[in-house]
Amino acid sequence: MADIAVIFHWRPADMDAMTASELLSWREQAAVRSGNTS
Repeated sequence: MADIAVIFHWRPADMDAMTASELLSWREQAAVRSGNTS
């Protein structure tokens, strides 16, 4: 969740209501946005 928070400037409380599936989707989007290729 830290990577999502850093990229999108969200607080952990903002992500509390998200499902695991939603978090994984946002994590992938964060990786793309950050330019992480690994």
